[in-house]
Amino acid sequence: MIKKKSKELMQTELFDGDGASLASSASSVVGDDDTPTHLEEDQTGRADMSLILKELREFRKDNGQQLKQIRKEINKTNTRIAEAEGQIEATETWLQVAEEAVTELLQLQVHLDAKLMDLEGRSRRENIRIHGVKEGAEDNSLSMGTFVEALLREGLDLPATFELRVESAHRALMPKPPGEVSPRSIVVKLSSYRTKEELLRLAWQKRGFQHLGRRVNLDHDYTPDVLRKRNAYAEAKTVLRVRKIRFQTPFPARFTFGTDPANYLAHKQEPGTVDRAGRNVNYKEKLDAFRHKDSA
Repeated sequence: MIKKKSKELMQTELFDGDGASLASSASSVVGDDDTPTHLEEDQTGRADMSLILKELREFRKDNGQQLKQIRKEINKTNTRIAEAEGQIEATETWLQVAEEAVTELLQLQVHLDAKLMDLEGRSRRENIRIHGVKEGAEDNSLSMGTFVEALLREGLDLPATFELRVESAHRALMPKPPGEVSPRSIVVKLSSYRTKEELLRLAWQKRGFQHLGRRVNLDHDYTPDVLRKRNAYAEAKTVLRVRKIRFQTPFPARFTFGTDPANYLAHKQEPGTVDRAGRNVNYKEKLDAFRHKDSA
């Protein structure tokens, strides 16, 4: 019995040993199966890293090419900016020279305009303008000059010995006004400036004359620029007249002509004139007294 038990015990131990060995072998087999799995993971990780590095290199290469292209564009832009700055500088220099030239030309134009206006005014020194003559009143005359001479002799009561000598006469160069609109003025060219002044003096003394039911007046033949200035001054002059403010003739002309410029023509014939109060004043005596006082 003891031997049989010991035999069974030995078989059991052997069986247990074989089981352990089988277990150990099984564990070794399992361990052998796990080892290839880790290697595959390592290989997969290395493949992923190499792929990432490859993509990074390609990305870096692409970025380098793009940066080179950007540098080229920047260089081209800098070149264009430099050219534009040079052109702007040249343009500014040209503009400065042109501005100086234009300034000189404007000054020259102002000078020439003043000179031209003076020459035009001098060319009209012997001219008078007749305002108020009805349109067509000269149709029955041989010429406008003949009509004007007869008109002035009759309207101003000129003596037969007075030499009028009308060189030329014509209506103002503008379209004929329709209906009852104010007629065009008549420009008369006389042979002498003194004749013109005498005609104006007589016409202003009589305050014009009547012809075919119209008031006819004589005046200087002003240049267009002078007419614009007189028209601009007319409004202020009208306001002063409405407020009964008389014009003061500047010194020393007031001692000769009086306070009213209209008395200048009367003073040519009479030494005395009228002051603001309506009293007769001899301004020639006042001027002589002033000169004597100043010399003393």
